[in-house]
Amino acid sequence: MPDVSLAAPALALEDRARRACAKVAPLWPLRDFVAVNPFLGLSGQRFGDAAATLRRVAGRDLLPPRDWTATAIAEGRVTAADLAAAGAEAALARAPRPAPQPAPAALTVADVLDGTLGTAWGGFMVDEIGKWVAAWADEGQAAWPMPWKHLPLHAAWRAALRHDRAPEVAGLRGFRAAIADLPEDPLDSIAACLLAIGLPQAEADDYLHRALLPVAGWAGLLRQRGWGRELAGGTDDGVLHLLAIRLAWDAALFGLHRQDGFRAAWATRLAAPPAASADLSGDLALLEAQEAAFRRHLAAKLARPAPARTAAPAAQAVFCIDVRSEVYRRALEAVAPEVETLGFAGFFGFAADYVRFGDAVGSAQFPVLLSAGLTVREVPAGAAPAEAEDLLAQLRLRRRLGDLLTGLRASAVSCFAYVETLGFAALAGLARGVLRRRPGDGALARMVPDLAPRDWQGRKTGMATQARVDAAETVLRAMSLTGGFGGLVLLVGHGAETVNNPHAAGLDCGACGGHTGESNARIAAAVLNDPLVRQGLAARGIAIPADTWFLAALHETVTDAVRIFDADRVPPSQAGALAALQARLAEASRRARRERAAGLGLDPGSDAEAATRRRGADWSEVRPEWALANNAAFIAAPRSRTAGVDLAGRAFLHSYDWQADAVRGFPVLTLIMTAPMVVANWINLQYYGSTVDNAAWGSGNKALHNVTGLFGVLEGQGGDLRAGLPWQSVHDGARFVHEPLRLQVLIEAPETEMDRILAQHAGVRTLVEHGWLHLHAIRPDGGVARRHGPGDWRLG
Repeated sequence: MPDVSLAAPALALEDRARRACAKVAPLWPLRDFVAVNPFLGLSGQRFGDAAATLRRVAGRDLLPPRDWTATAIAEGRVTAADLAAAGAEAALARAPRPAPQPAPAALTVADVLDGTLGTAWGGFMVDEIGKWVAAWADEGQAAWPMPWKHLPLHAAWRAALRHDRAPEVAGLRGFRAAIADLPEDPLDSIAACLLAIGLPQAEADDYLHRALLPVAGWAGLLRQRGWGRELAGGTDDGVLHLLAIRLAWDAALFGLHRQDGFRAAWATRLAAPPAASADLSGDLALLEAQEAAFRRHLAAKLARPAPARTAAPAAQAVFCIDVRSEVYRRALEAVAPEVETLGFAGFFGFAADYVRFGDAVGSAQFPVLLSAGLTVREVPAGAAPAEAEDLLAQLRLRRRLGDLLTGLRASAVSCFAYVETLGFAALAGLARGVLRRRPGDGALARMVPDLAPRDWQGRKTGMATQARVDAAETVLRAMSLTGGFGGLVLLVGHGAETVNNPHAAGLDCGACGGHTGESNARIAAAVLNDPLVRQGLAARGIAIPADTWFLAALHETVTDAVRIFDADRVPPSQAGALAALQARLAEASRRARRERAAGLGLDPGSDAEAATRRRGADWSEVRPEWALANNAAFIAAPRSRTAGVDLAGRAFLHSYDWQADAVRGFPVLTLIMTAPMVVANWINLQYYGSTVDNAAWGSGNKALHNVTGLFGVLEGQGGDLRAGLPWQSVHDGARFVHEPLRLQVLIEAPETEMDRILAQHAGVRTLVEHGWLHLHAIRPDGGVARRHGPGDWRLG
């Protein structure tokens, strides 16, 4: 290979290569799997332009099939008025859209080689790249760790290739020598590869983008590992190393294949003119017509004066904004009108690295857009040293058994096939659902967060009193809960209990980093019950009555059961109120289960509690619940705006009182638009992508998943690391349960203030003005008439 130096032209190549790497969305590992916008790297383009880019480069669709709109028209869900509002043509919905094809000017060497000679080197290449990235990134699953894990990825791969004869056995004679001849520096190697295949650097943008697509899952894993550095304004070279590996394969394939037909086809590809973007305006209008229909129905439900509460609440219950909470809140308010419900991000404002008892490291209990603000350790309440040691011994035994069973599962063909594969030896594995730690497990339920400031393993843990007061004030104001406190205030996190489910974290709380939310709720309750904190809050104008008590709880979303923590610490004056509230919660759980039963294929008149509990404990169940499927709206307004309105579990609900926020300069509105609104948009687009094209943006058939490296899943035995949601999360076997619509954001606040926030936060402004979500203002009368377009508000 020719020697390539990092002269001025190569610096331009570095920019191109990093832009290609940035087009890959990060992929969080299974242990804290959170929803990610799969099109995050394209959000700098308008939504329609990104759709055209993906057709040109990936040969994939970003827009739903036309027949979805045709069906909605036939069923009367989309009307002529909706079509007219979007400028859509009903006739277009009945005409099939041409299948997407990548442009010739984007095709890689592997594409042209396989297309010309009928080979399958592209798939083989992905398998080979995947096996070495998996070995390098492994987090403890491999029995024999890769010897070169200490090296950067590109260097580790080159070291492994010196010993790996698999490509040559498959027919690529001279492959190892071709790789060894490339420069050791990844960027130098990329430049050399482009030179070897004859592609000018100035024409490489689409090529570099397309080259990463077959390994986008592996690239997403590497980008996530550098996410913290990116948030801090730095860069990470993990994806760049992978791009160098991917292009090295193309260069080697090109050099080892000299057939006339292939070389002629490649010359034709190099001479191909840049592809013009497809005109997708008509298809985009069809999607907007469906969104207009949804918005019309939603606006009709909200178009009413907000009813005033006639009496002070006996209690409050603060739920996560998660769409599943909408169903439960409605059920609770129906059986307990004296209880006021609120919505807030489920980490309750405490971005904690939470170290559970017996663990050496903590879990990141906060949204991935944030960084840890504190470290909190869990301790057994009131335990003597000897008793604490006994509890620790129990946990260590559970951990050893769990590690053994993990090893058994890892050795089988598939997580859904390993019982059949191992026969009776797999019976021990069935105990894992019992052995795994649950919040209510006997003595473990005594664990409490230790908020006292301490030094631990060279780290500061806990919170000083002043920090607690500051955090408490921020949280209460963000909840719009600064007065009118009930006797009990329930802080309800959420999580899901399932077994044999690699994507279990995807059912838990995204605001808690893909973990269950009881830890954050208990931290918040402990802070808000602190007498010194209450004194500090009173000095700042937030007076919490002496007999008000904050309690942590967990909404288990498979069964809709709600468990209250630390009930034995409730003051005697509130014991009767707590008993009444627990009875109301039990009835609300029954109502919520009945509402969800039909969507799960259960008989609403049957024992839904037992049926849902069986689903969570069933090792063969591929959809224990529907999680956030069919989400479509984010509403930030007082609960009075939506109380009594059946939103069918489709809306994220954030409590917000703009008049109270205005006094302090709208800090809460800023927080809502820059954090939970963005997180909801990520969730919405993950479900959107996994529905529109699951093969590209989802993770395929859950029954074929194999866990690799303890961080992700493969569909089958090799290939790319799968990202997004399994097919079973958006489809029930007969129909889609998720309607792919962009998020409708409705905020009851002055348009001028939303404009100000958009002007100050370019990333959020891009999402709005480029059409990745729709931002609407709610009028005082509940009307939803104006939405934010490119630079202004308009009707529609």
